[in-house]
Amino acid sequence: MAASSVSSLFLPSPAPGLDSGKTSCTSCQSNAGRRLGGPFVRCSGAVPKVSNLVKCDGHLSSLKRRDAIGLLCGLSSFFINSFNVIGAGLPPEEKPKLCDSTCEKELENVPMVTTESGLQYKDIKVGEGPSPPIGFQVAANYVAMVPSGQIFDSSLEKGQLYIFRVGSGQVIKGLDEGLLSMKIGGKRRLYIPGSLAFPKGLTSAPGRPRVAANSPVIFDVSLEYIPGLEVDEE
Repeated sequence: MAASSVSSLFLPSPAPGLDSGKTSCTSCQSNAGRRLGGPFVRCSGAVPKVSNLVKCDGHLSSLKRRDAIGLLCGLSSFFINSFNVIGAGLPPEEKPKLCDSTCEKELENVPMVTTESGLQYKDIKVGEGPSPPIGFQVAANYVAMVPSGQIFDSSLEKGQLYIFRVGSGQVIKGLDEGLLSMKIGGKRRLYIPGSLAFPKGLTSAPGRPRVAANSPVIFDVSLEYIPGLEVDEE
């Protein structure tokens, strides 16, 4: 920080008993002719500025180096703390979900369906039309979570639908099975056991929970449309 930018509000005030606008420099007379080291204040102008000398009615007065250093350090601390206050207290980023807090309460009263494989699911919303045949492409959104509810993967965060051939082994078994009985526009929560999820585990992106081998997972999934089936119907 340049010395000339220091605000006059932080400069030492004159000694008690002296007239305002004037500064007595009689104590400086003994310093005349000496080499003065350290920063000084020029008092002859309307606004005091830090410079090499204090000029007061033709006399010189010194400002101690430690006073100037302390002043500059105080100003630096003031600005740094101001930025910290502005950046503090930001709310955590809310991740997009297929099932919000209202949906979560409603799911408590939705009956659980259990299949022969051990897959369980609850329908958040039942869609309309036919279910996708095996091998057909489907366009879906999903939010994948560990049992604690922490998200480890999500098509919503990526901003694009996930398109794959259902029932062809392109996704984990539990997701394949769960989608095959859904209808277009439907939303479902899948409770997938470890045997139908990731037998070898899954290393997630930084900051996301890791899925342990044979660990159960939860998928919220929505079947947006079935491209091939729509073409056949036309």
